[in-house]
Amino acid sequence: MAGEITETGELYSPYVGLVYMFNLIVGTGALTMPKAFATAGWLVSLVLLVFLGFMSFVTTTFVVEAMGAANAQLRWKRMETRQEEEDDDDSSSASDSDVLAQDTYERAEKRPILSVQRRGSNLFEITDRVEMGQMASMFFNKVGVNLFYFCIIIYLYGDLAIYAAAVPFSLMQVTCSALGNDSCGVESDSKYNDTDRCWGPLRRVDAYRIYLAVFTLLLGPFTFFDVQKTKYLQILTSLMRWIAFAIMIVLALVRIAHGRGEGHPPLADLSGVRNLLGVCVYSFMCQHSLPSLLTPVSSKRHLTRLVFLDYVLILAFYGLLSFTAIFCFRGDSLLDMYTLNFARCDVVGLAAVRFFLGLFPVFTISTNFPIIAVTLRNNWKTLFHREGGTYPWVVDRVVFPTITLLPPVLVAFCTHDLESLVGITGAYAGTGIQYVIPAFLVYLCRKDTQLAFGYGTVNKHRSPFRHTFWVGFVLLWAFSCFFFVTANIVLSETKL
Repeated sequence: MAGEITETGELYSPYVGLVYMFNLIVGTGALTMPKAFATAGWLVSLVLLVFLGFMSFVTTTFVVEAMGAANAQLRWKRMETRQEEEDDDDSSSASDSDVLAQDTYERAEKRPILSVQRRGSNLFEITDRVEMGQMASMFFNKVGVNLFYFCIIIYLYGDLAIYAAAVPFSLMQVTCSALGNDSCGVESDSKYNDTDRCWGPLRRVDAYRIYLAVFTLLLGPFTFFDVQKTKYLQILTSLMRWIAFAIMIVLALVRIAHGRGEGHPPLADLSGVRNLLGVCVYSFMCQHSLPSLLTPVSSKRHLTRLVFLDYVLILAFYGLLSFTAIFCFRGDSLLDMYTLNFARCDVVGLAAVRFFLGLFPVFTISTNFPIIAVTLRNNWKTLFHREGGTYPWVVDRVVFPTITLLPPVLVAFCTHDLESLVGITGAYAGTGIQYVIPAFLVYLCRKDTQLAFGYGTVNKHRSPFRHTFWVGFVLLWAFSCFFFVTANIVLSETKL
C-alpha cells in the first residue's frame, strides 16, 4: 500500500484466490447494508446493488490491465539493463573468436520472428507485485501521484473511524439497556437514546466513550510499531465471519418461514439512496488490494472469469443477507450493525449465540484496526518522502503515528452513526479509489504501452471493456456519485 514493489509471496491456486478475494470484499460494509436496504426500498436497493457490482467489476478489470502494463515496463527495463551489461562485457572483451561470432550470427538469423512476438506478449505476465501507489508513480504525473495518496489517506481515515466507532458501539449495545445490565441486550420494541441510563448514573453515551477510550488505549499503540497480518489470524477471523453470517441468514429464514417476519420494506424511497450508494460502494471495495491479492495466483489464464465469478457470488450473498434482514425485521428496528439485531431474547434463545453475534464485530474489527492504521501511517510517510531523505526520529515514531490515530478517534468520539460514516466514506473517498483512480490508471497505461511497445502490442490481461467509452462512462458515473451525494447532503441540512 505504501507504493513499493514487493515479492510475490507464496503462490496459491485460482480457487484459493477466489476465496481470498471474497473474504476481502465481504466485510464491515455488509453489516451496514440491511439497514440501508430497508431505508431505500427493496427494488431500488436491488437495482443499485447489481449496477454498482457491475461497475466495480469493470474497474477491477481496469486495475488488472494496469498491473499487466506495469509488469511489462519493469520486465522491459530489466531486459534493457541486462542487454547493456552484456554489451559492455562484449565491448571490453577483445578475445572473441571468429567461430563464436559465426555461431552467434547463425543463431540470430535462425531465430523466428514469432518467437520475438511471443516474448513481447509474455512481457505482460503478472509476476511482480506492483502496488497501486507504485503504478500511480509509473503512469501519473507528480500532481496525480499526490492526489492518489490524498484519496487513499482519506479513505483509510474513514475506514479507521468506522472501526473505531463499530467496536465501542457493539459493546455498548450488548452491555447496556434502559434497565441496567441485561443479558438479552436489545429488546424487541426498545428505542434507546444516548442519554438513557446504562449502569447507575452512567449514560449510554458515557459507556460508549469509555469503551472507545479502552479500545484506543489497547490498540492505538500498535500504530507506533510495525504489525503484520499472520495467516492464522486471517483464517480465524474468516472462520468467525462465515459462522456469524451463516447463523444470521439461517435465523432470519427460520423466522420468516414460521410467519414471524416483521419487515414490510417499501418498494422505493429516494431519501435513503444517498447512504445506500455509499454503503454499496464501500461494500465492493477491493481495488486498492488487488495487486497483493491476485499476483500470487499461480495460473492467471482465466483471471477475468475468476473475478467475474467472485462478483456473482458476492452479489448473491449480499442479496440473501439483505433481503432476509429487511423481511425479518421492521425497518425502524434494524440497527446500524446488523449483528446487534440478534442480541435479543425473542430472536435468539441461546445466550452464547446472542453474545457471539453481538460481539462479532469486536473480534474481527479489532484485528484489522492496527493493520489499517499502520498502512495509513506508511502512506503518510510515502506522500512526504523525498528521494534520499530520512525523517527525524520524533517525526517518524511520534508525529506520523499521532496524526494517523487522532483524527479517526475524534470522529468516533463525536458520532457512532455507522451508516452515515460508511456512506460518506464510500461515496467520496471510496468513489475515488473504486472508479476515478482505476479509470485514469488504465487510460494512461494504455497510452504508455502504445508509446513504449508499439500500437500493435496486446496486453494479455487487457480488460474486456477496452473501448475508451468505458473509461469515460466510469468517470461520468463517479462525478454523478459525487454530485448526487453532495447535493443530497446540502438539501438535507438546509431542509429545502
